[in-house]
Amino acid sequence: MRYIIIGAGAVGGAIGGRLAEAGHEVALVARGAHYEALRTHGLRLMTSEGTRTHRLPTVDGPAALGELRPDDVLVLAVKTQDSEAALEAWGPAPVAGGGTAAERLPLVCAQNGVESPRIALRRFRRVYGVCVWLPATLVEPGAVSAAGAPLTGILHLGRHPHGTDETTRRIAADLEKAHFEAPVVPDVARWQYAKLLGNLANAIEAVSGVLTSEEGLALFARVRAEGEAVLTAADIAYTGEEEQKRVRDNKIRFEPFDGSERGGGSSWQSLDRGTGNIEADYLNGEIVLLGRLHGVPTPLNELLQRLANTFARERRAAGSLPVAELVRLADEAVAFVQEERAPRP
Repeated sequence: MRYIIIGAGAVGGAIGGRLAEAGHEVALVARGAHYEALRTHGLRLMTSEGTRTHRLPTVDGPAALGELRPDDVLVLAVKTQDSEAALEAWGPAPVAGGGTAAERLPLVCAQNGVESPRIALRRFRRVYGVCVWLPATLVEPGAVSAAGAPLTGILHLGRHPHGTDETTRRIAADLEKAHFEAPVVPDVARWQYAKLLGNLANAIEAVSGVLTSEEGLALFARVRAEGEAVLTAADIAYTGEEEQKRVRDNKIRFEPFDGSERGGGSSWQSLDRGTGNIEADYLNGEIVLLGRLHGVPTPLNELLQRLANTFARERRAAGSLPVAELVRLADEAVAFVQEERAPRP
């Protein structure tokens, strides 16, 4: 199978680079300066084992790749806010022998959050979800750091909305040969919702920096508890922390090639690169949406969603809001909701 990585940034670049190292045919899809760097100089993939340059076919859309093949696998690795545009471009792409990508090819959503597989299912017949545990950073145009060791990442994989099939198992087998663990599960959404709870910290990191202080960690615990209350009210199953811990069990250590400390996650990177948008609507915003649907107040996640979007829109510096100030705003948001919901005399 040929893997077409739609969005060859941090996660997509790490998956594509590792698959290429394992001998699989890979094509990269990117935009802007990253596309130019990949096309001109190749993908520099930095791992704890060293730096390798992969000169892979690189395009900015389906037209540049030509007619797709029946054995192609599309891996969607853009941020969720960019999913609709990517799917609109790739869905009608013709496949050799007749039909379109949406009709004939598997689409694998290797992204944070839970919304992209739902968006994809409107267009694509065969959609696969992935729970992505993969420490990766787009260091600069053309260069991706994947600092996990001994495994590069753990990618739970299954059909969306549920089930498995032979394609799932073939993709998982390819990933297993490429420094990933890829468990095939019939309930991938349960793992994705668990990951969503962890990703609620992304907005905290984005606006106030990497979570290292007791204040920041305590705030995240409150934000996560809000998310858990919402998922319980919505009767949505998610993998518990003990089960997640057993699965990971020191399989991924952070071992950057240059000895640097861990940087911020995907949302922090969006602010740091000044992209002008961020994924908060599909992380904290997913909890806000479910809270509104099921009558559960979500003041903390509403605050983080709003702040993250403001920082992105105004291109404020990542991590520039002091944690103490963020906690003060969080306390005010909770107090406001409590007062609003208090019985009136």
